[in-house]
Amino acid sequence: MDDVTTGDVTMATTAHRRRSELAAFLRSRRARVQPADVGMPPGLRRRTPGLRREEVAQLSGVGVTWYTWLEQGRPINASAQVLDAVARTLMLDLPEREHLYRLAEVPFAPVPEGLSRTVGAEVQGIIDALDPLMAVVYTSRYDVLATNAAYRDLFLVPETVRIGVPNVLWTLFTVPEETSPVVHLRRELPVMVATLRSCYGRHVGEPAWEDFIRALSQASGYFARLWESGAVAQPGPRVKTFRHEAVGELRMTSQSLSIDGMPEARIVVYTPEDERTRERVALLRERRQRLWPVTEEEGAEILREWNTENPAL
Repeated sequence: MDDVTTGDVTMATTAHRRRSELAAFLRSRRARVQPADVGMPPGLRRRTPGLRREEVAQLSGVGVTWYTWLEQGRPINASAQVLDAVARTLMLDLPEREHLYRLAEVPFAPVPEGLSRTVGAEVQGIIDALDPLMAVVYTSRYDVLATNAAYRDLFLVPETVRIGVPNVLWTLFTVPEETSPVVHLRRELPVMVATLRSCYGRHVGEPAWEDFIRALSQASGYFARLWESGAVAQPGPRVKTFRHEAVGELRMTSQSLSIDGMPEARIVVYTPEDERTRERVALLRERRQRLWPVTEEEGAEILREWNTENPAL
């Protein structure tokens, strides 16, 4: 097959250079890791520093021939799972892991242990200052990273707290519909799942995402059916109706805001759609301050406990 020219460099030449860089990178990282670093005896007659190729293969759970070819820069396919295993063996940090993925031409996203489960004080301060508006920080998978008091007042009802999973999709698909804070679930959930799928396209094959989809499909047949439909939608403003036992229904418009340095997270703010809702939001704030005075620190502690006891699925 003829080379396809891109400027002065052919695609074949670019691929060759990438594989050569991958080979050199893996050799340099392997030389850096000592047997003692991975719990192995030093052994005798080591002619080169660091681990041997067969040791990296054994510790990573891959074939010696396959790893040798990878390190030689041969044109072989590598999955995210296998690259993760090699990265752990070679003790790569997050930038190095991303570099490995890029060179191997595998879509990269931070693995669960590298995925931020908290936000900085600046972002938390922003959403706290929005009270009495509900505000939350979601990941692209709807994991809950941070909330303000108004959001907690509406969503941290006993039924949702009992679930113990800080993910709004998991909550809405597994609590009884009559106790859900969201009204019109049959209208809202298909849109949320379609939005999830639009983000999933960047994470196909990643263990954390695949495990989450599999687990939620097992927990909810309705989610499984919506997922199988293949519908895709982009995030955008929507009018949603919520319920609270003390003040009734609230019609709110959701708006997503990006966060610098956190491309996989977004702030979602809910603003009253009408005057009646605005009055009820104010009443909720008064009620919260009188009956359930959860401070910002206490709310943050609730979320920390969730994330500690229930790591990303």
